[in-house]
Amino acid sequence: MRTLYHLWLSPFCRKVRVVLREKGAEFEMSVEKVWERRTELLAMNPAGTVPILIEPDGEIIADSGPICEYLEDIYPEPALIGTAPLVRAEVRRLIAWFDQKFDHEVTENLLGEKFMKRFMGLGEPNSEAIRAGQTNFRYHLDYVGYLAERRKWLAGEEFSLADIAAAAHISSLDYIGVVPWENYPSAKDWYARVKSRPSFRGLLADRIPGATPPKHYADLDF
Repeated sequence: MRTLYHLWLSPFCRKVRVVLREKGAEFEMSVEKVWERRTELLAMNPAGTVPILIEPDGEIIADSGPICEYLEDIYPEPALIGTAPLVRAEVRRLIAWFDQKFDHEVTENLLGEKFMKRFMGLGEPNSEAIRAGQTNFRYHLDYVGYLAERRKWLAGEEFSLADIAAAAHISSLDYIGVVPWENYPSAKDWYARVKSRPSFRGLLADRIPGATPPKHYADLDF
């Protein structure tokens, strides 16, 4: 059995979890408290980060990008990066948008400051970073809505890793109740469709000790 080392609210771990489910791949999960810097963790991934995927034969793949590309190679159906070159380019562009730009401008400022700092005992949140994250979030939700109004899914006609990457970040933020859904109906409609996919149910069932999500978090008709 393959094992995924993960953290509950890490959007990068969530992205891999959804891809594994979309591919129909069996796996088990092990929570890794990366701040403890276990020797075993550093042996698996010197960067000291998750996700880390351990294959049944002991092979190790670290980081969500390589893991998702690897899973796409060994499980070509359903295709989550697309088949046509231009589609694949657009999917990868949007993956980079959410895993780099969105993560830096929104996830780190909101999830990192409002939740992870307290969870890891790293002191008081930075109010300026939180305000910046809230401002940036509105811009990004506008962009998600813009794409959703013009395409069936974010990168085009097919559900793809672009949708998974975006939803992984947004679901982490939704767990801590900071998504202003009422102001972004197009983004909300898109996210409701993602939430309804069977591959997403595991994320919606997550419950972190000492942190309860808002009531709408697991509601498909929120």
